[in-house]
Amino acid sequence: MPDLCTPTFERLAESLGFSCGEAGGLLRFRSPLQLENWTLPVLEITVITGAVLALIYAIKRYRRGDATNLALWFGAIAYLLIIEPPLYFPGAFGIADHVDTMFAHNVFSVEFLWGRLPLYIIAIYPMMATISFEIVRILGVFRRYGVIVGAICVGFVHHAFYEIFDHLGPQLRWWEWSVDNPLNQPLFTSVPMGSVVVFAALWPASLAFCVQLFVGRQVDHGRRFGGLQLLWRTIVIGVLASLGTGILPLPATLIGAATDGRWIGPAYAAELLVMTVVAIPVLVIQWRRLRLNLFAAGRYDDPFMVRYAAVYLSVMAVLWLTALPAYLGASGGLTANGDPVGCLWYVVLCFTVAYLAVVAAATVPPIRVPDVDTA
Repeated sequence: MPDLCTPTFERLAESLGFSCGEAGGLLRFRSPLQLENWTLPVLEITVITGAVLALIYAIKRYRRGDATNLALWFGAIAYLLIIEPPLYFPGAFGIADHVDTMFAHNVFSVEFLWGRLPLYIIAIYPMMATISFEIVRILGVFRRYGVIVGAICVGFVHHAFYEIFDHLGPQLRWWEWSVDNPLNQPLFTSVPMGSVVVFAALWPASLAFCVQLFVGRQVDHGRRFGGLQLLWRTIVIGVLASLGTGILPLPATLIGAATDGRWIGPAYAAELLVMTVVAIPVLVIQWRRLRLNLFAAGRYDDPFMVRYAAVYLSVMAVLWLTALPAYLGASGGLTANGDPVGCLWYVVLCFTVAYLAVVAAATVPPIRVPDVDTA
């Protein structure tokens, strides 16, 4: 669809090795053997498998009377459908004067929307939202501390899982950022601070808040939802979570506007720091309580997605290890092939947090909780 090939996207596409005009139509399939490198199909398989498992888990919970995970899964998809298309086609949505193309994905095995939306990107939203939400819920945070603190903890855990992926993608040519775009400034090595904070931490916190507010807390009190009741709530969750993604970073946005963009990076970092200061003690205290059986009431004890989270981290660890030689040989933030590298020390920190979160959820004493429909 050549009329949608903006100069910025065309430049990014050519840098990644393909042409915008030949990117395909609404849906296109490619052989995994034709992709840029072997890490792309490995990423696809890992993420798409996780999304399918999360959907199976959500359906299983729904049949037992718990609609929370189904609202979370489809709420994440609704959020994606609201947020992503305007970023891919700002001209078609009438915002080209304000928003230029921010990034381009490389070509993958299954793609939608003229090469803009790989299937794995659709899958990563519900997959990562589910594993972060389940870890927090297994630790009983929502029931003990409420919706707001629980949502903050989900955002914090999601951030750790997401940034492992976010700092590796540009080096392995999974996507390329438009570094000249003011909306992508400032950069944290190769990653825009907006991605580090807004898309890694604030949007999942916004989604978790809406899911728990409209569905989760009512399920905790024994309510069951029919299909139509869940449908309209899921649509509302997607819309409100999208609005929350604009509201939550507002302090950083206003500070950036007032300082000509000079302080937006520190302001983003401050918002993330606040989430961290809240989440770490809450998660640690809750884990200790459960280990001591001091707070067993209302426990969720299904480790299905926690086990997948461990698999995801293991795959990402292998991908990082294979990328490490080129990373260590990089000069000026670029590998010998000219690919931008992420921040290794920050990724190690995120791996540590993510692994500890998985271990915490996996090591609480097993206590079987009656299903909602039999409670």
